[in-house]
Amino acid sequence: MPDAEKHIVLCPNPERDIGLQMTLRAREMLIKEGHRVVVSPVYAQESEGALAALQDTLPLDEAAKNASLLVCFGGDGTILKTARAVVKNPVPILGVNLGHKGFMAELERNELELILPAANGQFTPVSRVMLDVELWRDGKVVYSDVALNEAVVCGTATTIQLSAYGDGCKIMEYTGDGIIVATATGSTAYSLAAGGALAEPTAKNIMLTPICAHVITVRPMILAPDRVVAIKTGENKGKNIWLSIDGGELIPFLKNDELNVKLSQYHTIMAHIPGKSFYDIAFKKLGERI
Repeated sequence: MPDAEKHIVLCPNPERDIGLQMTLRAREMLIKEGHRVVVSPVYAQESEGALAALQDTLPLDEAAKNASLLVCFGGDGTILKTARAVVKNPVPILGVNLGHKGFMAELERNELELILPAANGQFTPVSRVMLDVELWRDGKVVYSDVALNEAVVCGTATTIQLSAYGDGCKIMEYTGDGIIVATATGSTAYSLAAGGALAEPTAKNIMLTPICAHVITVRPMILAPDRVVAIKTGENKGKNIWLSIDGGELIPFLKNDELNVKLSQYHTIMAHIPGKSFYDIAFKKLGERI
């Protein structure tokens, strides 16, 4: 039964949910079942036309308060943006995949009706670890963030020298395109494409994945949850090097900068639908089982 004190938040990406058609269908379906519904577009500026007739819209940070479920309509990028927006006030997130692979989404566009049982509490909340990321420069933190998928240090169409440390001990040093520090959630994203291992989403390990290393002995590493990772760059002769968190903006990574990464106190809560296996979802997205 719907909780009269709670509401459901629909979080569409209007570039994926054209005209908010899926969102409006879900809204109508939920309201008919007695749920209070709030619409909070992840990219509000692209959805103003479709929202003009709606009264129940709020910014996401405000809508998340007293919400029982966030339903995202889009791809993994939409879920990532939503998760980061509510990191200090976590609410279970259910993804409806309107993107490409959509590893993080439990539902596909033809499973819209499964939102109803989830809205009625028929899901398992699954905690996903996040990463605290700090960029140090001249003894000061100049940038900090929280990542659900990964932190990436890379060059621009050029190789760079870099090294990775765990609790002060050198793990790897090489010339290559960059390095990925990922969570288990991020193991299905850029890290996987770069040759990293596939991890169960509830694993609490830190994944270190080199990008196109020019040393055959440098391999991806799976680190303990309590490890503190440091990334440093070598002599790169004025090359542009960048830091990116969860595929977001490029932040300049200067000579002598140091990136520190560790597990965060914050978590993302995903709504897991009964009967759906991570293995089945992963292999279906990557290619059908034999």
